[in-house]
Amino acid sequence: MVTKNYKRVYVWELPVRIFHWINVLCITVLAATGFIIADPPAILSGAEASESFWFGTVRFIHFGTAYIFFFNMLLRIYWAFVGNRFASWKAYLPFSKKMRKNILHVLRVDILLQHDKTQDVRNISVGHNAVAAISYVGLFVVALVQVFTGFGLYSGMSGWWLADLFS
Repeated sequence: MVTKNYKRVYVWELPVRIFHWINVLCITVLAATGFIIADPPAILSGAEASESFWFGTVRFIHFGTAYIFFFNMLLRIYWAFVGNRFASWKAYLPFSKKMRKNILHVLRVDILLQHDKTQDVRNISVGHNAVAAISYVGLFVVALVQVFTGFGLYSGMSGWWLADLFS
């Protein structure tokens, strides 16, 4: 009987977990309010327009959530430099030979469903595998584009210096 020696590894620190949950909430709220802003429903109401400021409230929620999303991203960038090795920015870019080999391993085994004859333990990655890490870099770039374009659109009506940086 073969016994395996497993070792417990602390991978996802609390700031990374908090970042992810804030992201989930922000993206959900931004998507919901964004759809409403893009195609507002016609509300049939006999009330005076000044008493029904619901669209302004939706925009305020959208803009406030956008600021939370932006500052959350800044904190994640900060944590990429001070966090553990799994949260480090180095873990997301395939600079090492080991990460490039892991990309090929993941593509071969997980994507092409080929059997790995070697079953090399060194190919098993703790945290994100290299393909997932690269995809997260892509998602982060897409999120930055959304932040820049969103604040660029918002800067025309904003009087705050931060939004004006993006115009």
